[in-house]
Amino acid sequence: MVEKFFLGVLIALAYSELTGFVPGGIIVPAFVATTLDKPYRALFTLLAALLAMALYRLASRYLLLFGRRRFVFLLLVGACSSELSFYLTQAHLDQGGWPLFPSEMRVIGLVIPGLLASNLERQRFWPALASFVTVTVWLYFLGKLIGP
Repeated sequence: MVEKFFLGVLIALAYSELTGFVPGGIIVPAFVATTLDKPYRALFTLLAALLAMALYRLASRYLLLFGRRRFVFLLLVGACSSELSFYLTQAHLDQGGWPLFPSEMRVIGLVIPGLLASNLERQRFWPALASFVTVTVWLYFLGKLIGP
C-alpha cells in the first residue's frame, strides 16, 4: 500500500512537471486511486470538492478570500462535507439501526476534497480536472500491476 502512495506522488509530480498542471494535488490522485474499486467513493469525493468550490465562489462575493484564506476555507468546507458524509453513512449504527445512506457514499479522507477543490480553483478547471482523472486512472492500473 505504501508503495502505491510513493508511486502516486512520483507520477503526480512528474505529470505536473511535464504538463504544468497539478493533478488535484500531489497526494490526492494516490488516495483516490486506492479506492477506485468503489467508484462511488471517488465520485462523492469529487462532488464534495465541487461543493466546496461552489460555496467558495458564493462566499468570495461577500468575503475577502484569497491566498491562505481561500485554501483554509476550501479545506474546512471539504472537511465538513466529509464529516457530513461520514455521519450520514454511519448514523444509527451504534444504536443497532441502519445507516441513512450506504457506505459507498462516504467521502475519502478529511482534507482530500479541500485539496482537490483548491487545485481545481487555482488552475483552469477543465484541464486540471482532466489531469486529475488521467493520473488517478493511471495510478489505479499501475497499482493493479504492482499487486495488492
